[in-house]
Amino acid sequence: MCSEGGSALATVMIENERVKVTEWRFKARGANTGWHRHEYDYVVVPLFDGFLEIHLPGGEVIQSPVQNGVPYFKPLGAEHDVINPNEFECAFVEIELLESPRAAE
Repeated sequence: MCSEGGSALATVMIENERVKVTEWRFKARGANTGWHRHEYDYVVVPLFDGFLEIHLPGGEVIQSPVQNGVPYFKPLGAEHDVINPNEFECAFVEIELLESPRAAE
């Protein structure tokens, strides 16, 4: 994932030829990842109960409910800015799948 100018803190926890695991920490109310496009399939594991505000190209805004520890999968190509709309600090772990399934065979 390539990010531009966000205020959220990204900490890479694991990075090798197969996966990249990043913890994203957001200050309350308005911290964001910055606009980015995902170059790989990825899984997000929220570390809180609440919402993420997703800004999409073209001006669409989605309020996405998340649950602590309940992961979700997204395919490569997603383009967005992720914002914390909550009145509290929050975080999630993002796992990017760097290796295509056929490359592992």
